[in-house]
Amino acid sequence: MAGLIRREDIAAVRDASRIEDIVGEHVALKPAGVGSLKGLCPFHDERTPSFHVRPQVGLWHCFGCGEGGDVISFVQKIDHLGFSEAVEMLAQRSGITLHYEEGGRQVRQEEPGRRQRLLDAHRVAEEYYREQLLAPEAHAGRAFLSGRGFTQAMSDHFGVGYSPQGWDHLTRHLRGRGFTDAEIQAAGLGTQGSRGTYDRFRGRLMWPIRDITGATIGFGARRLDDDPESPKYLNTPETAIYKKSQVLYGLDLAKRDIARRRRIVIVEGYTDVMAAHVAGETCAVATCGTAFGSDHVRVVRRLLGDAADPAAGVVLSSGRAHGGEVIFTFDGDAAGQKAAIRAFHEDQNFASQTFVAVERSGMDPCDLRLARGDQAVLTLVSSRTPLFEFVIRSILRQCDLGTVEGRVAALRGAAPVVAGIKDRALRHEYTRELAGWLGMEVSEVSRAVRSAESAARRGAADEGGRASPGRRDAQTAVPMAGAGRPGPAPRRGPEDPVSRVEREALEALLQRPADLIGSGFEELEGASFSVPSYRAVHDAVRAVGGLDGFVQMLQEAEARLGVGEDAGRAATRAFDEAVREMAGDVVGAVVTELAVAPLPQDRPEGLRAYARGVMAALVRMDLTRRTAEARASLQRMEPDDPGYAEAFQDLMRLEQRRRTYAEIGR
Repeated sequence: MAGLIRREDIAAVRDASRIEDIVGEHVALKPAGVGSLKGLCPFHDERTPSFHVRPQVGLWHCFGCGEGGDVISFVQKIDHLGFSEAVEMLAQRSGITLHYEEGGRQVRQEEPGRRQRLLDAHRVAEEYYREQLLAPEAHAGRAFLSGRGFTQAMSDHFGVGYSPQGWDHLTRHLRGRGFTDAEIQAAGLGTQGSRGTYDRFRGRLMWPIRDITGATIGFGARRLDDDPESPKYLNTPETAIYKKSQVLYGLDLAKRDIARRRRIVIVEGYTDVMAAHVAGETCAVATCGTAFGSDHVRVVRRLLGDAADPAAGVVLSSGRAHGGEVIFTFDGDAAGQKAAIRAFHEDQNFASQTFVAVERSGMDPCDLRLARGDQAVLTLVSSRTPLFEFVIRSILRQCDLGTVEGRVAALRGAAPVVAGIKDRALRHEYTRELAGWLGMEVSEVSRAVRSAESAARRGAADEGGRASPGRRDAQTAVPMAGAGRPGPAPRRGPEDPVSRVEREALEALLQRPADLIGSGFEELEGASFSVPSYRAVHDAVRAVGGLDGFVQMLQEAEARLGVGEDAGRAATRAFDEAVREMAGDVVGAVVTELAVAPLPQDRPEGLRAYARGVMAALVRMDLTRRTAEARASLQRMEPDDPGYAEAFQDLMRLEQRRRTYAEIGR
């Protein structure tokens, strides 16, 4: 079994992986000052962006939950991978060959590269299925696609293939490519039977299901015969790389347009996604054999970059009054209405305007395109109805509004829906709308809505009373800085001016070390810092050689890359990584936060002056402290004491240095 990945290979992977690109596949990043990007944290639920990325140093940090690290730790956390798996994934993307050291402590129990092996198996399987779609046996599959208006080029765009009939065609193909039966089964491509491993998918059209990076992690398969014993659709089972509740089909193709246009269209099937994209609606995605749930909500919100105004209680997004658009397309039947009601409950987690688009005759986007052309699909999406209105009207349609009893029943059914709208302004307006739809007085409907709201609160209180004694109320829970990793205490109210200067100086040092050569930092010592965590960061910096160590790293980078910005970025990244490693897990989290914090300058040309200014302020404070200590020591001595003259000269030198830095700060 292979051992640890070589350190130089890990460093090469880290340097070759652009953190803004990796993070940007999961989070909509926006500029946040010079050299800084920000977005909604993918690791906790938030409505105002507190997740920052600093490409120059290759680090990220969330100032809301305290999580942070480099590109490898981001991949570990976002994809639930071990360290070696994350390195292997990034190495595959960057085309870097990894080397393993023999012996030594194993970083994990399973064989290194397991995740990549599963991805490789899916890649080989997709290639095989696509080749089989051109074989004579697949004529029924080709007829199915052409009968729904899809050309071969369209099918190629989505990677559609065919799994041949037979017991183990794919299994034998994968074995021939070096995959074991255990790997084939772990990937969900084969199943263990009495006669050994056999293909999971046989005689079906195959749609590759890809993650947001475009890597195939599973398949959706449609039956082509009329066998009643076989399910119409069969998906890959849950595996180490495929979690259906976290995957949206077509997201790899739609993600850029979703982020750019700030809207997402959620359809119900693979052919519906194809039809929408072919028609020009390239923001369409679909769930994979499961209902749209809370995990999907988090994926969508990150892509849309949603935010909110918590003080007003009104949903906002990126400064726009109505945020991004989430558009569901459901069948017009009862099942579609139930799906809309489920989506309504999830919608309360969205900071977006949510809509439903239902074709009146009940056709889905694929059938609609086939019957009426591409424009009909675009028209369907553009004729959307707000989800709140759709759900309320669905309830009203179940009642006979021509009778008193029917109107009362409709009010009782719709009032809890209106009461559940968290946006107060929308709740008020839908109360008025409901009164008009029912032909009742607004005051009567308002009373029903308030009553439903009170009932919901009582139910929530009862549920809370049944909670376990050890459960803490969410509003009184103390936030932790990261997952079990201590960090600086969250700042509340005005920050102490001394600790603020210490923090700003270390932020500048970690982000702009080249600007601080000769700034006086090397004169500082541990006692110069009053905050213990900042003192620990200073000690880690000194332990890696301080700014002299950075200069050496810069010279090495210039020897490799030539003199210029690339060498400066590489040296800064190496310097920060060395400091983080020296600091260890606890203080390393503080280093990450300081290295990612936005600097208060909007112009690149002002950053050098800012960095030197805050460092000068810290040096002045330290010189004041040292001057006071030297004066106190001198006062305790007599003029004829040995060492008095030397102590006096030291005091004079400190006074002169303090005056020099005082002039720098003017």
